Amino acid sequence: MQYLDRLLTSLDIHENCQAETASPGSKDDEALQLSAKNVHTYLSKVMYRRRSDFDPLWNHILVAGLDSDNQPFLASVDLLGTKFSSPSLATGFGAHLAQPILRKVAPDENAVKNLSKDQAVAVVRECMKVLFYRDARSMDRYSLAVVTEQGDVEMSTDEKLEGQNWAFADRIRGYGTQVS
Repeated sequence: MQYLDRLLTSLDIHENCQAETASPGSKDDEALQLSAKNVHTYLSKVMYRRRSDFDPLWNHILVAGLDSDNQPFLASVDLLGTKFSSPSLATGFGAHLAQPILRKVAPDENAVKNLSKDQAVAVVRECMKVLFYRDARSMDRYSLAVVTEQGDVEMSTDEKLEGQNWAFADRIRGYGTQVS
């Protein structure tokens, strides 16, 4: 991930330098701005190239943002360079447990357009709660990012699950050193 971070930072610097050398007020200024779709395409080519060189980057990346037409964009690229887009995406354990919950709320693009920010955040929180209860090694803290219609990212890095209660665990007997 650090390699990809450096690569994207380098790409951003390169694109900004090209924008500076373009004549002010020209159409080139808009063309040089990287959209989420541009970043996704670039990452898919990087991942495919590394896979082809038998040196894959073991990451599954979700790219969210706005495309060049200011339309919402959400897509995935995996370690093989396989890319796809869907109204809802998840990686890792979330691809198995959270995706069914997300697909109930947002089965297609029209449902996503009718979803409010508060509803979307509530669904993500529900998914995080399900994931927390299903993974014994997880923590009850996570980060939440929201991409606004203006393309800004609202990030909260210290979200905590509310209402988790493991008090029932003291009544479970028969595992480990508990014998009675």
